[in-house]
Amino acid sequence: MKQWVYYLLIISLITVLAACGTDEQENQDGLEEQEPDTAEDMEEDDNANATEEEEVLVSLIDTEGNMVATATLVEEDSGVTINLEGENLPPGTHGFHIHEEGACEEPDFESAGGHYNPTDANHGFDDPDGPHAGDLPNIEVSEDGTVTEEVKADMVTLVKDEDNSLYKDGGTALVIHSEADDYSSQPAGEAGERIACGVISE
Repeated sequence: MKQWVYYLLIISLITVLAACGTDEQENQDGLEEQEPDTAEDMEEDDNANATEEEEVLVSLIDTEGNMVATATLVEEDSGVTINLEGENLPPGTHGFHIHEEGACEEPDFESAGGHYNPTDANHGFDDPDGPHAGDLPNIEVSEDGTVTEEVKADMVTLVKDEDNSLYKDGGTALVIHSEADDYSSQPAGEAGERIACGVISE
């Protein structure tokens, strides 16, 4: 009777040891299958997240320094979408552009320089040698002075260090003009005075 119990204990011990060995092998195989991310994979993940999450808020002021509009810039697969919301603006059609300098000094905003034009193109969607990267569609301000517009700037990016980045050295700016852009006259579409300006910054 004692010998039977002894054999039973040995068989149980062998069974437990075999099961532990199988679990250990499975765990090791699982670790081998899960390869660590390379530096390149991690960099690609970071860039993808940065692109998906990139959103910039720009406040536009009028010639007296009052905030009259905000623009939300979002990086997309092909360019930057600009969502503009404003009030206390003159009703009608107005030129809307990205300018080459990140400076908005009242009262004329000439500090913003000309249109953002990294490709040295002509102004205007209707010019065969245009447009500027900073040329945008006209916006419509309602009779009550409000505006809600979404426009696409498909020749620029919010990704730093790119040739067409809005984060170039010195920055860039969004400008609303007093008149409509005719999409062809040089150098700025006869869009009139600069009535609102906002710096695009990180």
